[in-house]
Amino acid sequence: MNSFTRSVDLLQRALDVTTLRYNVTANNLANSEVPNFKRTKVNFESELKRAFESEEKARSGFKLTRSDSRHFELNQPYDYRDVEPRRVLDYETTSKANGNNVDAETEANNILQIQMQYRLLTSMTNFEFSQLGTVIRK
Repeated sequence: MNSFTRSVDLLQRALDVTTLRYNVTANNLANSEVPNFKRTKVNFESELKRAFESEEKARSGFKLTRSDSRHFELNQPYDYRDVEPRRVLDYETTSKANGNNVDAETEANNILQIQMQYRLLTSMTNFEFSQLGTVIRK
């Protein structure tokens, strides 16, 4: 896979995760006063980092061959395209007397941060395609 394809794929996945994160955060904010409601967050970046590290480790590690199809594969890289965002429910904390753990102010700030991140990602995607347009014109 070439660097352009990989960059655009990663940007598209980041935009999808940012959209999911926005929806989850908006849901948290909407339910900030519901008794016993628990906050949800989206986990994606740590798994993506683990996938990139496994690819690097597979490139620089020993190459083992299998003499039989029943043998375990070692140093098999974790493909970043298999990484999916996970919704994580925070059921351990309780910040209000009614059992709810959503802080409306924090969630509102998270929404602003997510909106800025989405704008940045769309600008980066636009830049990638404008570079391609420059190459095609020349």
